Amino acid sequence: MVAGREIASKLRSKAFLISTAILFALALAGIVIGSLAAQNQSGTAVAVTLDAASLVPANDGLEITQVADRAAAETLVTDGAVEAAIVGDPSATPFGFTIVADSSAPTGLLLLFAQVPQVELLNPDQTDEALRFLVAIGFGIVFLTAASLFGSTIAQSVVEEKQTRVVEILISAIRARTLLAGKVIGNTVLAMAQILVLAAISVIGLSVIGQTQLLGTLGVPILWFAVFFLFGFVLLAALFAATAAMVSRQEDIGSTTFPLTLLIMAPYFLVAFFNDNPVVLATMSYVPFSAPVGMPMRLFLGEAQWWEPLVSLAILIATCVGAILVGARIYQNSLLRMGARVRLGEALRG
Repeated sequence: MVAGREIASKLRSKAFLISTAILFALALAGIVIGSLAAQNQSGTAVAVTLDAASLVPANDGLEITQVADRAAAETLVTDGAVEAAIVGDPSATPFGFTIVADSSAPTGLLLLFAQVPQVELLNPDQTDEALRFLVAIGFGIVFLTAASLFGSTIAQSVVEEKQTRVVEILISAIRARTLLAGKVIGNTVLAMAQILVLAAISVIGLSVIGQTQLLGTLGVPILWFAVFFLFGFVLLAALFAATAAMVSRQEDIGSTTFPLTLLIMAPYFLVAFFNDNPVVLATMSYVPFSAPVGMPMRLFLGEAQWWEPLVSLAILIATCVGAILVGARIYQNSLLRMGARVRLGEALRG
């Protein structure tokens, strides 16, 4: 019996390492593939003014339409006839021209130059839909994967200690709240390490492929995502440990942690389907369980005021403290109760 549990524990450790490695590989592959796709874009429709015609690099992937002046070029961009325009501009050194686009400049066009030329956007408040969707999916899937992976690890650990009665030995040496704190802190450190590695991969990857403009846009949201994730995961970790302590068999974990699983999945689906809905994103950014995804997304889109992340973080921290207090009570009152599942009311009363 003991040997079986040791084998199961080793298999879970290997599965954790494999899933983490796959997540890192997917993050790096996503950045590289996105860059290669951008570089392989063909048929980019571009308007070129007469005074900039000699400055445009020769490339078969450009569909060039020559126009007389900047006004004509901007008209084609606004009407959607071309994706961007290259207009002569003596002040734009060292290129001698400026790229004019509507809401975002075509990445494939910018990558034709050794350095990024000056870009002017006619409608800068809008965000590229594809990029917005990819960023939303990125924040959502990282939060979903890390929270569910480490949350389930905490739950399985708690039930395994109850099932093997190891917890009785541990409780005789330390307090139940100390044991809970150790589990929460340990898994939070691992989860944050994973988040920081993913952030480092994103930063290094974008720097290597020359996407410094996108990196500058994503830098602050990624930083806030790490901060929000820290407190959001502590909140979830305390609740995962508390709910798992209410059962004594591995088979019953799903029934108690199912509501928490829904809370983790909800931000992913909401941000995936409603990333272009300001009302939904604003609501998400103030709800503690979805704030780690909603607020960084609003910061990326430029829809959040400077004070909003601070207010949202204060709400999250207050909720986190409350969850820790309630979770610690449930954990302490349920930990030594064997047999049938402990009811929530009994766990709270003690």
